[in-house]
Parts: sequence; C-alpha cells; structure tokens
Amino acid sequence: MANKTTKKTNTCSALYTPKVMEAFKNPHNYGKIKNADGIGKVGNIVCGDVMWLYIKVAKNNKDEEIIKDIKFETFGCVAAIATSSVITDLTKGKKIKDTLKITKDNIIKSLGGLPSIKYHCSVLAVDALIEAIYDYYSKSKKDIPIDLQKKHNVIRKNREILASRYGPESF
Repeated sequence: MANKTTKKTNTCSALYTPKVMEAFKNPHNYGKIKNADGIGKVGNIVCGDVMWLYIKVAKNNKDEEIIKDIKFETFGCVAAIATSSVITDLTKGKKIKDTLKITKDNIIKSLGGLPSIKYHCSVLAVDALIEAIYDYYSKSKKDIPIDLQKKHNVIRKNREILASRYGPESF
C-alpha cells in the first residue's frame, strides 16, 4: 500500500486571501488612544462583532484637519479584525474629508477580496470610522457636514432597530 501524504489545510486560509490572513495575524494600529478626539463604536448583533475606532485629529501644513493617529479594538472574526486594521491603514495621516469617501469596496479591494458572507465586516469598519469622525465633530462643536450627518443618522436608526428587537445593550 502506498503511503499517502496529506496536506493539512487551515480552514481560515482556505476562505481568506493572504492579505486578509496577514492583517488578521499582524494587525496594524491595534489598541486604544487615551483622550481620543473621537470614538466610534459599532456592532452587528447577528454575528456578534463589535468594533471601536479611536482617532486623534491634527492639522497638516495646509491647515487641513487630518487623522493624525487611529487605533482600533475589535472583538470578532478574522474578517472583522482584518477590516479594522485596513481602515486604519487607509485613514492614518489622511484629510478627514478624504477619509469620509472610503467605502466597503475600498476595504475589500485592499484585502484582495473577502467572502461575500463577510462583506458586513467591511461595512462595520466604515461605520466605525463615520461614528468616530461624527463624535469628533460633535465634541468639538463643529458644523457637521451634511453627508456625515446622513450617514450617522442611518447608523443610529439601525442601532435603534436592533435595540427595539434585542434590548438597549444589544452590542
């Protein structure tokens, strides 16, 4: 009888691209910022993922507001941690107005793809960024751009729906 050698396949590696696995295993900007200028917290009651994004804002040499520092804490799956890491890479050092243009598709592309069942993780990462910037504007008593206000309202409405179905502490 011939000796068969079988290669063990890691289930995660079979589902995710090498970029996703790298961002999961070695996430960038993990942690919490003390005295953050803005904090965004979002979650998904269905899968249980919860993300916090912390931002520090500064001005660049053109007197434009930039995200000087950004960190995350995420409790979730491989895709949730990878998308959290990538959103920090896409935003750190960038003008706030430019970071508000980041979409789930930008995150998915940066990771070389995600299984469609995990797209919601990229949406959570974008929503966490929106909420962190909204929080910054609110705390700073700055005028909130209309597009940011609209996005925040959608996130808040979804949170209210979840709270009515599953209780106020649903995430």
